[in-house]
Amino acid sequence: MAEPVIQTKGLTKAYGHGEKRTLALENLDLTIQPGEIFGYLGPNGAGKTTTIRLLLDFIRPDAGSATIFGQDVRTSSVELHKQIGYLPGELNLWKNQRADRIVSYFGNVRGMQDTRYAQELAERLKLDMTKRVRDYSTGNKRKLGIVLALMHKPRLLILDEPTSGLDPLMQQTFNQLMHEVRADGRTVFLSSHVLSEVQAICDRVAILRDGRLRAVESIEKLTHVDFRWVTINFRDAIPAGMGTELEKLDGTSHFSQNGKSVRLQLTGDFDPVIRAIGGGYVTDLRVQEPTLEEIFLAFYGNGSAAAMQQEA
Repeated sequence: MAEPVIQTKGLTKAYGHGEKRTLALENLDLTIQPGEIFGYLGPNGAGKTTTIRLLLDFIRPDAGSATIFGQDVRTSSVELHKQIGYLPGELNLWKNQRADRIVSYFGNVRGMQDTRYAQELAERLKLDMTKRVRDYSTGNKRKLGIVLALMHKPRLLILDEPTSGLDPLMQQTFNQLMHEVRADGRTVFLSSHVLSEVQAICDRVAILRDGRLRAVESIEKLTHVDFRWVTINFRDAIPAGMGTELEKLDGTSHFSQNGKSVRLQLTGDFDPVIRAIGGGYVTDLRVQEPTLEEIFLAFYGNGSAAAMQQEA
């Protein structure tokens, strides 16, 4: 097996001292392989940005270690940064400078002789680089950050909430860019609380909450869970007692009834449901796989639903 691009062992970080000490990350063991888009998923405050800052040696851990391309992130940070494209969650650039001059400056720092790829990225993202940063909207500032992170075609991209502020069309363009990076054999480490984004482009996802790693799974496996949503539409009024019978079946939950329609969550076989609706004329029966958000809440329980709605 190829050497991991990112590997952490027991990575731990706390802020503050004494009674005010807060554990931001605890015993993180994570392995990311070459050529994958890895989603780092969790609500704000889960520890995602702390992890990224530790990987980039912006802050130091209290315990544990991390390597990128087999090199210690602390002792080899200068060399590693040359191979990384980084987009922070909050991008602070020179407000009075034009974007094209900022791109030129970054190109010179990186020893790039040709910035045509940066121009191509700007065109695809519909970013006018003749404007000053202060005149940009939040979304356009994000686009500039994406250009700066991708322009030197780094071996590893570390992106913190990359699509924040982008409209849906630009999110699709971003997704295509990430697929192209993967096709080149390069690696993406992407933190997000936008569940649909992670579901659309990632190969694997880690679920983080309160500084602790809850799960690491492939998107395919994570979304292949043992429940689905079933919606049944009847031609006539729902037969008397059928709703109660469906609600009481083993494996059904979250039952709701609206006019001639019934919706429920089903775990297990369909046969009991089919038998229960045998007396009604069904015009439509729809089965939906759960969204990644619903799977996420299944990991954390109902207590997380309100938190996710507030933090997303």
